[in-house]
Amino acid sequence: MLLRRVKSGLATRSSDADALQCVRMKLITSRDNPFFKNLSKLAQSSRERRKQGLTLIDGAHLVDVYLDRGSAPQALVVSVSGREHRDNRVLLARLSGFALTVFADALFKEITSLVSPTGVVAVVPTPKPAPIPARLDFTLLCEGIQDPGNLGSMLRSAAAAGVEHVFLSADCAFAWSPRVIRAGQGAHFLLSLHEGADLVALARDFQGKVVAASVDAKASLFDTDLTGPLALLIGNEGAGLSAGLAQAATHKVKIPMPGGMESLNAAAAAAVCLFERVRQSSQMPRA
Repeated sequence: MLLRRVKSGLATRSSDADALQCVRMKLITSRDNPFFKNLSKLAQSSRERRKQGLTLIDGAHLVDVYLDRGSAPQALVVSVSGREHRDNRVLLARLSGFALTVFADALFKEITSLVSPTGVVAVVPTPKPAPIPARLDFTLLCEGIQDPGNLGSMLRSAAAAGVEHVFLSADCAFAWSPRVIRAGQGAHFLLSLHEGADLVALARDFQGKVVAASVDAKASLFDTDLTGPLALLIGNEGAGLSAGLAQAATHKVKIPMPGGMESLNAAAAAAVCLFERVRQSSQMPRA
């Protein structure tokens, strides 16, 4: 493994002045460096990320969220200019005994997915999903969601709405790609993500309502009871749900659109459905 393991201890928050004193730095300026070459592979290839079981977290905010979950990155990289950014200095102040690698700015741009790089990237192991409970209360099933931004937004909405387990079909975008993580804004570390799932089997076995969002449905989302155990099905951005998964649904609903548009972005549709469930559940009489 080309990536160096770092100590797992996390420092308490300290002053900016101490930030660069608590890490050991190594400057890399050559594209021939083995560590840089491996990060380039991770940045550019989902296949490589799956193979190595590693991914990249881009930006101080997301790395902070990762640390807040009690996890430690395998490696931390900053750009030469990124060392001077206040958010990055505050982040570095949290780390004790970490081996920090500094990339020349030109090299750093090759491993970041951002047009305007923030100057810090963490290399982390891809988390394993938690065991599936015997009964799922509120879950999201995503089929064929191929746009990383859409998938990340869906995960962000799901986490905000109180979903714990999300199931993704094999033809979804890789959930742990940097672009999906960026769009999720920390949701990945609040959810248990099950990739390559058999959604039809899950929907058929689900003990509760299985609700499919469809532009062809006759029932309105807002007139459908979404309380109790609920599995929400969201399909591909263009093709929608496959025939097999749609048939496994117990309810098919559409989102009323009085403005005249025929459909919503898949991520927007998921958010509307998820939070209609939240709204309805909040109005239930408390025991």
